[in-house]
Amino acid sequence: MKHDHPSNQAGSTRRGSLAADLSAAVERVIAGDRGAYAEVVTRLERPLRAWLVGRAWPGIDVDDVAQRAFVQAYVQLHRFEAGTDFAAWLFTLASFELKTEMNRVRRTADYHARFVSELLEQDLVRYEELGAGHEARIEHLERCLAQLEERQRELLGWRYREQLPLAEIGERLGRSVPAIKKALWKLRGRLRDCVELGVAGQGGSA
Repeated sequence: MKHDHPSNQAGSTRRGSLAADLSAAVERVIAGDRGAYAEVVTRLERPLRAWLVGRAWPGIDVDDVAQRAFVQAYVQLHRFEAGTDFAAWLFTLASFELKTEMNRVRRTADYHARFVSELLEQDLVRYEELGAGHEARIEHLERCLAQLEERQRELLGWRYREQLPLAEIGERLGRSVPAIKKALWKLRGRLRDCVELGVAGQGGSA
C-alpha cells in the first residue's frame, strides 16, 4: 500500500486548517461580525493579487481591482452560498472587475485615439508642408496636448472628442459662443505651431 510522505500530509493538513479558518471567518461576517472581514482580506489578499497580476494588462492597477473585488464581495455577501468555496467566489468577482477595468482602459485608449485623429482632421497640421509621417504628427500632437493646462484640454475635449455644441460649452464655462470660438481658434493655432516646431526639430536632427 502506498503511503503519503509526512511532508505531504502536513501540507494537506495546513491547507485544510487555513480553509477552515477562512470559512469560520466568513461565517462570522455573515453573522454580523464586520471586523472578521479584515481577517478574510488578510488571508486572500496576496493570492488574489498574484492571480490578477498574471492576467492583467501592463499598466492595470491590480491593487485597485483587488480592492474593488473585496468591496463587492462584502456588499454582495448575502448572495454567497454558505458552505461553498468563498475564495473561488471572490476570484469570480475579481475576474469581472478585471474585465471591467480592461474594457475601461480600452475605451479610454480608443477615445484618445479618436480625439487625436479628430484634431488632426481639423487642419491642426499642414500635411504637405511638414512632410512628416502620420505617426510622428500624432506623437508630437500628444506631447503638445500634455503641455496645455487641464482646463484647456477639457475645452478641446468637449468640442472635438465629445463634439458638444458651442452653446453648451459656453453654458458650462459661463462664456459666450464667440468667446468659445476664439479660445478654440487660439488653442488650435498653439497646437499647430507646437507640432510644426516638433516636426521641424525632428527633421533637423535626422
